Amino acid sequence: MGILDDTNLALGRARYVAAQGIRSAWYGAHYFAALRLGSGYIRPGDAPFRAESGNVDVKALRKAFFDLFAYDRANVEAGLYPPPKDLRLRDLASAIQSSRAFLQDVPKVDERRNERRGNDVRKSNSIDTERYPNYYKQNFHYQSDGWLSDESARIYDTQVETLFTGAADAMRRASLAEISREIKGRDQRHIRLLDMACGTGRFLAQTLRAFPKLNAAGLDLSPNYAERARQQVSQWPQVDIVEGAAEAMPIDDDSQDIVVSIYLFHELPPRVRSDVFKDVARILKPGGIFIFADSLQFGDNEGLDPMLEYFPEGFHEPYYKGYLSADLGSDLEKANFTLERTKLAFLTKVQVWRKS
Repeated sequence: MGILDDTNLALGRARYVAAQGIRSAWYGAHYFAALRLGSGYIRPGDAPFRAESGNVDVKALRKAFFDLFAYDRANVEAGLYPPPKDLRLRDLASAIQSSRAFLQDVPKVDERRNERRGNDVRKSNSIDTERYPNYYKQNFHYQSDGWLSDESARIYDTQVETLFTGAADAMRRASLAEISREIKGRDQRHIRLLDMACGTGRFLAQTLRAFPKLNAAGLDLSPNYAERARQQVSQWPQVDIVEGAAEAMPIDDDSQDIVVSIYLFHELPPRVRSDVFKDVARILKPGGIFIFADSLQFGDNEGLDPMLEYFPEGFHEPYYKGYLSADLGSDLEKANFTLERTKLAFLTKVQVWRKS
C-alpha cells in the first residue's frame, strides 16, 4: 500500500508539473506574440521604461515564480483543494477562440498605450454609463471597452494569464487554500461566501469545484462580467451573481461568513478603498473572515520592487502607484479587523483578516 501511495503521489506531481509547464509555455507564447504585435508587455528594465529603483532581481523573480507552484502543489497534496484541471480536450476550442480574440485586440490596446489614452469614458448605446462611478469608467490596462463590453469579459482571463505567463490561477488558489482552512470540518451548506468583484467568475468556479455545496455568491459592477460569471457557475444552482459596487453592496448586514477580494483594491481610489473595507465589515458576521488578495506592495519582496514601480508605466493603472505604499492595514484595523495570516504568492499578497 505504501508503494502504491508513493507511486500515485509521484504520478500526481509529474502530471501537475507537465500541465503547469504547458500552461506557462502557452501563455508565455502569447506574451511574446504581444511583444511582436506592439510595444506593450515590455519587460521591466527594457526600453522605453526603466524603474528608477533599478532592475528587477531576476533570481528573486524566478524563485518567487517556482515557489508559487511548489506551494500550489503542496496545498493539493495536503487536501486543501483538488488538482487543477487545466488541460482538458473539451476546452481546446474555447482556448483557441480566446487566443485569437486576444491577439486581435493587442494592436488596439497598444495604440491606446502609445497615445496614453486611458481615461476615456466608455460610451455605449446599450449601457447607461451614468450608473457607474467615474473611477470605473476607464480603460484599465488600456484594455478595449474597459469593463463594459462582452468582448472585454471574453478575453480578460487570457489577458491576465498572459501578463503573468500562466501563473494567475495558481496565485488565486492561494486564496482558495485560506477558504479551505477556514471551513475545514464545517458543513459547506451552512457557510455563506461572497466573491467581491468576482469578474468573470473564474475564481468562484474554482472554489465551487473544490466545495460544490458552498452557499456562495459573486458580486461585480459590470453587467457584462457578471453575465460571464453566471455562465461560469451555471452548474451550481445555489449560486447567485449580484450586480453592484463594492463600496455599497446590495448585501444584508452580518450575512456572510467569508468575503474574498482578488485584485480589486489596486484599482480603487484611496477614499473608495476605505469605504469598501467598511462595507465588508458591515456584511460579515462577527468572527467572519475577509480574504484580501492583491498585488504585492513595496517592501514585500524587495527584489521585485522595480517591477511594481514599472507596472503603472507600461499599463494604465491610475491608482496603482498610491496602492504600492498605502497603509491598508490601518484602514482594516479601523474597520474592526484583525490580521491573522499573510502569504506571498509570486506577485500576489494574500491576507486573512478576521472581523472582531
